[in-house]
Amino acid sequence: MIGLALVLGGLPQTWANQTVELRGEAGGKRFDGIGAVSGGGATSVLLKDYPEPQRSQVLDLLFKPKFGASMSALLVEVPGDSNATQGAEPSHQHTRDKQNFSRGYEWWLMREAKARNPELSLDACAWGCPGWVGNGNFWSQDMCDYYANWIGGLKSTYGLDLDAIGCRNEKGVSEDFAKKFRATLDARGLSAVRIHGFDNWGKTKFNWTKDMRTDSELRQAVAIFSNHTMADVPTPPEVRQMADEYNIPIWNTEEHVYKRGFDCEISLVKAFNDNFLTSGVTKIVNWYLVGSVYPLESYSETPAAMIANSPWSGAYHTREVLWGYAHYGQFTAIGWQYLNGACGKLADGGSFVTLKSPGKDFSVILETQGAARPQTVTFKTSGGLATGPMVVWRSDAAAQFVKLESIQPEGDTFRVTLEPEAIYSLSTTTGQQKGAFPDVPAPQTFPFPYYETFEQYTEPAQWGWLPHFTADIAGVFEIAERPDHTGKCLRQVVRETPQSWAPEWMPYTILGDEHWDDYEVSADILLDDGGWAGVMGRVNNVGDGYGCTPRGYYLRLATNGVCNLVAVNGKPGAVDLGDKEHQEQLRLAGDTGEQGEKSMFTGVIPHFDARQWHNVKLQFAGARITGYVDGMQVLASTNTLFTHGMAGLVTGDSRSRNSAGFDNLLINRNGAPIPVPTVLAAQSPIYAPK
Repeated sequence: MIGLALVLGGLPQTWANQTVELRGEAGGKRFDGIGAVSGGGATSVLLKDYPEPQRSQVLDLLFKPKFGASMSALLVEVPGDSNATQGAEPSHQHTRDKQNFSRGYEWWLMREAKARNPELSLDACAWGCPGWVGNGNFWSQDMCDYYANWIGGLKSTYGLDLDAIGCRNEKGVSEDFAKKFRATLDARGLSAVRIHGFDNWGKTKFNWTKDMRTDSELRQAVAIFSNHTMADVPTPPEVRQMADEYNIPIWNTEEHVYKRGFDCEISLVKAFNDNFLTSGVTKIVNWYLVGSVYPLESYSETPAAMIANSPWSGAYHTREVLWGYAHYGQFTAIGWQYLNGACGKLADGGSFVTLKSPGKDFSVILETQGAARPQTVTFKTSGGLATGPMVVWRSDAAAQFVKLESIQPEGDTFRVTLEPEAIYSLSTTTGQQKGAFPDVPAPQTFPFPYYETFEQYTEPAQWGWLPHFTADIAGVFEIAERPDHTGKCLRQVVRETPQSWAPEWMPYTILGDEHWDDYEVSADILLDDGGWAGVMGRVNNVGDGYGCTPRGYYLRLATNGVCNLVAVNGKPGAVDLGDKEHQEQLRLAGDTGEQGEKSMFTGVIPHFDARQWHNVKLQFAGARITGYVDGMQVLASTNTLFTHGMAGLVTGDSRSRNSAGFDNLLINRNGAPIPVPTVLAAQSPIYAPK
């Protein structure tokens, strides 16, 4: 059957026939890479917790040349302590006067990606930033300095040079900021870092570019036109003309392909091709890289190249779409060029692009989405292009990234017959492979019972200051020293409301299994910074991707000793139902799932000392929900709004954040004895010396 897909002569007249001239001297735009985004939320948070060798295997499948996706470009979020779709990432600068270049995991990811492919392009952009920046004004000199500090830390601590950076993700345009930013980077010795702008979407996303013609300082500041989703709204012809005139590349810094199975793979390649053909895009990254988030989070699987959301088991798997990246990544490299006259639409449905190396090699990437029948394309080469055998790799719904018979050209001519709904990569290069690893562990459920004392993180910086398996949805929960110097604990460290990309709820972090039903979750809590904090349970939703108000219950304890059991139903706009009148309203309303929060019961702890640690426990047994403080029952309720979900920790809200401490986090069977601490020996630090 393989031989039938490649025809060198004797073409049936019923098949469409098209001839393409490949002229080696034709020139063309520089190819700047293909890849994906880590960020726009905490999309890689669970990847850092994988054991070896599985953690390295995932990274190899994403970045190792001629093995898996073979991505040549990576764009990361510059973390800003704020929710950016799928959670928050910790900033290097929580406050104006302190910097820390080991917080979080994007530094680690960039280092690992670059180690696998030294030619990889590194790009970045912020979705949000801490509240102190510009006294609440993102487009400020503070933000220029914040960016420059981050880029400087990437260089000084990890030896990595950033190639380009955006101004802000999807939050409008500030031409004055771009100018200040350029001046700041130049003054800090970072003149090689190019600025792209302005990373928006919609029909007006390129409107600002008209000012480039009359503003020479703006032309000096913005080196790259960059926006999102050009597959939906292409680059206008007048913008492409201006880009050519000023020799400015056009990049797509966030394409979206929200599909499943092979449909996602072929749609990805079609988007790659069409982005160049219709928008002049020479670099494209998709949101997002790897699905290392909990399954209940929005967009937990469909955009990602592969899924790695079970670090406690080591299980992971590739999606079909990963091999769409491979159809580009294993046959091209940054610095190649799109060959003029050799890119276009297929006569009977589909598209193709030809990319040429600085030498004689070239590759042709074709897709036939929507084609009604097979079609044959004849290629004629000239101008010093390589004339040897052409390797052929194909993907279709039945099998992804399969090597077919090589084509032996007849002089300067070769032909290929393309089946409908398929992807083909033809190339004079060799060495491609469908990378895989044997014996990938089977998925397992989250460890239960789970007991985290935080004592295993003797050097928090080696772990990015983040414990295993917690996913911060809003706020930042970091490993810290207990105030009494008796060991480690967890602290919510963001005191000031950040300038977030998305609306935020209270700071909270989640972990566990969304299918848990009857269990108890407890933690020791310290309220030495005032306010309140608590434990969460039966959390079954954390927002729709823009806004992060959860669905579930939480038990909170305040410095005045007041304890509340609260149900939150996934919508902003809290309703305080703590007094008797409101409790009666709740009773009359029943379990109808109204919006907002409902405090189902309030208890008061006598002689409460907020300077001491207190154990807070939330217990679920069918419809009965019970709250305990220091082992004493303080409240109980019957409620059936939520029957299952994950555990979590919560503190403060958007009006009064505080830095509460948490220790001895325990998720257990109701009434069961305390188990030994959960320590997974295979998990290794991400920043430990190698």
